[in-house]
Amino acid sequence: MHGICGNFLYDPDTGEEVMMNDIRFLRAPTLFGNFYHAGAKVAIVTAKDKLRALLGAGLEFDQDRARCFSAEKSDTSTVETHGQEAASKWLDFPQPDVYSAELSEFVFVAGVKLLREWQPDVMYLTTTDYVQHKYAPDDKQAQDFYEMFDKYLTELDAMGAAIVVTADHGMKPKHLADKSPAVVYVQDLMDEWLGEANARVILPITDPYVVHHGALGGFATCYLPKNTSRSDIIAKLLRIEGITHVYTKEVAIEMFQLPGDRIGDIVIISGENVCVGTSEHRHDLAALNEPLRSHGGLTEQVVPFICNRVIELPSMPELRNFDAFFYATTASAQ
Repeated sequence: MHGICGNFLYDPDTGEEVMMNDIRFLRAPTLFGNFYHAGAKVAIVTAKDKLRALLGAGLEFDQDRARCFSAEKSDTSTVETHGQEAASKWLDFPQPDVYSAELSEFVFVAGVKLLREWQPDVMYLTTTDYVQHKYAPDDKQAQDFYEMFDKYLTELDAMGAAIVVTADHGMKPKHLADKSPAVVYVQDLMDEWLGEANARVILPITDPYVVHHGALGGFATCYLPKNTSRSDIIAKLLRIEGITHVYTKEVAIEMFQLPGDRIGDIVIISGENVCVGTSEHRHDLAALNEPLRSHGGLTEQVVPFICNRVIELPSMPELRNFDAFFYATTASAQ
């Protein structure tokens, strides 16, 4: 319904592959815009700047009732443009590198300060998955991250906030025994089967932050040439080790609630420890210093849903991560 089905899409009208971070791609109003227009004070802090415009759509930055800025580009955030010092100075927290755990800590520092000093009615804090891409859950770096996370959650809880913690996806190891990435390069297969560049493979995980995942994930969509037999291509793909599911567009729309005009003719999903790529030469994996961990497939669908209040759940709950907003507001009203 909202039209945002990944970081990246192919626009058939223009023939361009583009980031989906412009508000022109939104097809529904945001929760935050609706809260704001209902009179609420709204605060949004993102780690990556790619989310700031989409999440801030519908807000009027009048300083008194709306704050929206990112840790990545806090020096040009709405904190500054409304007459305050840049966010890093305001927080007395050094401007973090985009590829760091500190980028997420910046978000929590801002959230605690906003709640203490500005007292928003609704606040959304969204971090980066840099640590989870690089480190397994039991690694020291990951444990240090969650210890930091817990410290700021404790502060928010002590101030009386109704908190829901959830995630957009899980994370799984996607590498071979020798620690090299386990990848099926689907564009290379399509070029072999259908002729070079006649098909187009799109990886929705693609964004500017490829150092820790190389634009490799467990989900791809493919635009096929006219008169291509989808059933034949699906059968060939399913014979490739590591590819677990291939669906037609129509099935994928129904199964995954996707906007049909923003996906290709087929959807391809890889297994738990395998990624889908485009062409091998298009992925720069030189910066992968640790064995690849990534997401995007069916094996990364289960995520935590943690609330600091007792909440009423149906007897057989089918929670989705976006239910966080419903339960957070319900819990705060009790």
